[in-house]
Amino acid sequence: MTFDLAQLITDAEIFKMVLHTINGFEVNKDTIALDIIKQVGTGEFVSNPHTSGNYRKIQSNSDLINRQNRDAWIAGGSKTLTEKSYEKAIYILENHVPDPLREEDAAYIRKIIEDAEVEYGIRK
Repeated sequence: MTFDLAQLITDAEIFKMVLHTINGFEVNKDTIALDIIKQVGTGEFVSNPHTSGNYRKIQSNSDLINRQNRDAWIAGGSKTLTEKSYEKAIYILENHVPDPLREEDAAYIRKIIEDAEVEYGIRK
């Protein structure tokens, strides 16, 4: 059996985005922006300052998924999601410093291991 840390990083990113969506977003007079809808009509909303000032608040933010256009993505090195995920996994492995276990938790884990060693005849 194998395990891919980059896949775990990718899955965690997708989970974060799904959770962001499930949590929903605020709907009020400002976010609906009926005045902007009336002003723009059937035109496009992307270049409107209200849209550009608010969509990033609603859209999930990702360190891995690139939302730039293709030219900007290529200019930035054109890294794939997989490449970025491997880089993040390596960074975590090289830099993460976990909080130490509380002594009572460490003792509890040691007891589980000792009991298993006795049960499976590894230790008497």
